[in-house]
Amino acid sequence: MRRTTGTADGLLLVDKPAGLSSHDVVSVARRALGEKRIGHGGTLDPFATGLLVLLVGRATRLLPRLPGEPKVYEATLRFGAETETEDLDGAVSREAPLPTRAALLAALPALTGTIQQVPPAYSAKRVDGKRAYELARSGEKVELKPVTIRVDRWEVLELRDAADAPLGAEDGALVRTARVRVHCGGGTYVRSLARDLARAAGSAAHLTALRRVRSGPFAVEDALTVADLTEGRARLRPALDALPGFPVQVLSDDEVTRIARGIDVAATVPGAWGALTNPANGVLVALAERRDDRWQPRVVMHEAPQGAGA
Repeated sequence: MRRTTGTADGLLLVDKPAGLSSHDVVSVARRALGEKRIGHGGTLDPFATGLLVLLVGRATRLLPRLPGEPKVYEATLRFGAETETEDLDGAVSREAPLPTRAALLAALPALTGTIQQVPPAYSAKRVDGKRAYELARSGEKVELKPVTIRVDRWEVLELRDAADAPLGAEDGALVRTARVRVHCGGGTYVRSLARDLARAAGSAAHLTALRRVRSGPFAVEDALTVADLTEGRARLRPALDALPGFPVQVLSDDEVTRIARGIDVAATVPGAWGALTNPANGVLVALAERRDDRWQPRVVMHEAPQGAGA
């Protein structure tokens, strides 16, 4: 692990297992770290696995500036049936023939770029003040409006046939399962992408597996497991690690005091926003916005020393 801040403020990357909700993982982290203030950079469905980006303590104030795109997911699609939840946990709601390899590949371009997507009925979207999944579970018909999403790229990792054998390059071969990697913007439901891809190919599908492998600059390979948290191996990365790509300016001791009191300081590095750090230990003091040639603190991570002057 990288150096820690020495406080309960910082960045925590967790590899969520299937069966736990994102809130469950946050609860585990709260107990492990003894810190109630923990926020996340995007949830995962309970059946999904992979990267959760958590900010802890005063670092939660950085959430609005946390870089979280593109999201990268690896998903397994099973063709032949849609389910109510669009994943393996739901009851079958529609069946259709398997798609051909050619039809499946031909459908991908129309689901790339800036597109409209109808979110799944079993989602956290609000309808008349209630969560869509609450209405769906109670038997009510849920009709959600399309939203604009962005899909940057599809990668087809593997296609398999009805006998679960790897598929060749024959255009007419029927596809039972597909493993894909999707690069997309925030707010994209990969479950619904699977649904729409299958429909466009003349079939039906649902997800049997979903894993988030990246969120912006953060990778699941760098994440801790839930076991690491429960067994006392949780180590926070410094809050500064939540701001990769931001220009960094090292402050003087006097400037640290000024920034901690909300007073601007001279900007000596370029950029519209800057990460201002302590000269003694490199710890993030504040996230600041540029105003002409001055840094105006917007998120201050540390209080000014008692009795300190300007």
